[in-house]
Amino acid sequence: MRSVRGLVARPWRFAAEACALLVAVVVAFPLYWMVLGAFKPAGEVRSSEPRPWTLAPSLDSFRRVLGQQEFGRYFLNSLVVAGAVVIASGAIAFLAATAVTRFRFRFRTTLLIMFLVAQMVPVEALTIPLFFLMRDLGQLNTLGSLILPHIAFSLPFAIWMLRGFVKAVPEALEEAAYLDGASRTRFLWQILFPLVLPGLVATSVFSFISAWNDFLFAKSFIISDTAQSTLPMALLVFYDPDDPDWGGVMAGSTVMTIPVLVFFVLVQRRLVSGPDGAVKD
Repeated sequence: MRSVRGLVARPWRFAAEACALLVAVVVAFPLYWMVLGAFKPAGEVRSSEPRPWTLAPSLDSFRRVLGQQEFGRYFLNSLVVAGAVVIASGAIAFLAATAVTRFRFRFRTTLLIMFLVAQMVPVEALTIPLFFLMRDLGQLNTLGSLILPHIAFSLPFAIWMLRGFVKAVPEALEEAAYLDGASRTRFLWQILFPLVLPGLVATSVFSFISAWNDFLFAKSFIISDTAQSTLPMALLVFYDPDDPDWGGVMAGSTVMTIPVLVFFVLVQRRLVSGPDGAVKD
């Protein structure tokens, strides 16, 4: 009976795997085309008959990007913004998720719904109000005008996700820690924090990518001081409406993608790992 079921299931499994492979190819193709465009010589990039390969790879586009004046400063600015957003949003979201999960207080459900509603508001609709807010706070042309909005937009998603991880930790574990003499602060950072770390890593990946790739806020809030610009703004150097340097744009985009991949590789082990022995069935 099992063998018959296995034979019946194989075609469906093969079809599912083929569909998954097709979706993966479709999703990965723009990334492949970006990297290919970065290595193509200028003549092939501008060709009216584009081909999905090149027989004469060139590093000229990367030389133009890496030789750009202030490129190192742009990279450092992006790193500062993304790092600050990841650390600040992660710490605040962890504390907030613990509070709304472990404590009972009035309007708790209303607060959670407000977090969800805030996540639904389009970022573009808030750009102009945020501009005036950053102006009144004196944060225009500073990295703070990029850090603060990204923290605000990262928090609703992070709190909702971490709430599930905090809720999955049994309250009996907290009671046992208190009986052993652990304070609330010690339980929070030495016991609960390691248990919800996979969820925190997942939210940090989201926060890092959104802050690292941001162009809208960087274009809106960094107006005149180019020394405060980030990497997405550096791509404008290669984009001229009359004569765009697509090779430079593709090479710059490829360079921008590398830190995201490195960050994901560094945290992916924590992303898939769970509590090690602290919670037992």
